[in-house]
Amino acid sequence: MNIITGKRHFNLDEFLKKPLFAHLSTLSKEGPRESPVWFYWENEHIYIIGTPPSDSFPGRIKENPSCAIGIVDLDHTTGKVLHAGFRGKATVEPFDQKIGKKLLERYLGPDEERWDSRFQGLGNSNVLIKFVPETVVVRDQSFAPSI
Repeated sequence: MNIITGKRHFNLDEFLKKPLFAHLSTLSKEGPRESPVWFYWENEHIYIIGTPPSDSFPGRIKENPSCAIGIVDLDHTTGKVLHAGFRGKATVEPFDQKIGKKLLERYLGPDEERWDSRFQGLGNSNVLIKFVPETVVVRDQSFAPSI
């Protein structure tokens, strides 16, 4: 993985531990598509849970594995803007309970019984997207706040 930084950057591994939203960009016959997703970072891979047929991005990835992921940590009151932009390829994998649970715990906490029912008991009807970054741009684009 080629990491591109400028004068202002940040620790990518620490950034990716935060429960932020990622934006997955894929290609379709109708043009590019963007999906907001939760993610889990492990061993220089990004994992995303897909639920076919309600999620259409797994099908697009099967047709064309080239995609991009953007993640931003923004606080407009302090001016913090941290951005990581990934380019690479993804595959659709069978659902892995261990990775799925780690991913969901980041956003929902450790007690599965308290999770929204849509996220309880995920299994074989779900898939795991495994994104392998080729390049990532890591930039601190923070600004002086005016609020």
